[in-house]
Amino acid sequence: MTEPVTTAKRPGPAPTEAVVRIEGLSKSFDGRLVLDDVHLEVGRGRIVSVIGQSGGGKTTLMRCVNLLERPDRGTVEVAGDVVHSGGRTVCRDLPRLRRTVGMVFQRFNLFPHLTAVENVVLAQRKAGVPEQEALERAVTLLRRVGVAHRGLAQPDQLSGGEQQRVAIARALALKPEVLLFDEPTSSLDPEATREVLGVMRELAADGMTMLLVTHELPFAREVADHVVFVDGGRVVEEGDPRDVLDNPARARTREFLASYGSAS
Repeated sequence: MTEPVTTAKRPGPAPTEAVVRIEGLSKSFDGRLVLDDVHLEVGRGRIVSVIGQSGGGKTTLMRCVNLLERPDRGTVEVAGDVVHSGGRTVCRDLPRLRRTVGMVFQRFNLFPHLTAVENVVLAQRKAGVPEQEALERAVTLLRRVGVAHRGLAQPDQLSGGEQQRVAIARALALKPEVLLFDEPTSSLDPEATREVLGVMRELAADGMTMLLVTHELPFAREVADHVVFVDGGRVVEEGDPRDVLDNPARARTREFLASYGSAS
């Protein structure tokens, strides 16, 4: 695990409207209940970190937000629009939803035949952004995440950390209202992990709304406004990171944190 960086935690924004609101969300696969009556809210400019053991439903929860997975029950609301309710998808414009909700995957998901800059340009072009504007934005974003000098390299020529930073630039290219991060550092070595977490710290400082699944508990303590512990598909405990991570109220949360500490 990476060591926490001793930086001042950003002041929390005043209560504001929710960019993501989930109510009563349930999802099963082949008869196995993966999410069970989950309620979750992400306010504008807030960072919510979801923690828990592998297989506990965290990734499925993330994928239900942008409808990569369709919930069985419950309501999902994004940027004021209900996109799923009553067991059916009501979103009429999936491309618009995917522009509103950017996602950074665990395994990068870059197109292997395209260069770094072409990967960032592609989604913009599909959204109708003029070519020159898309290119300029791609270069700006690659510079922002520290890999502009690798813009003409293809993914197999990039390190894991570089690929993930390109993926973050791609997710930012359509100016989303919220960014989803699904274990963005789980397949990276410690040095690459530090690089990617550094970019995420900068996004946090800029006020980006983020919902992230992470096993990096020191990072969650440092940057998150709210931590949610999910276990067995249910929200077991949630609250301020200092309360959930340093003084948990639930026995199951204490067990999880103890197992994390023994594995560190």
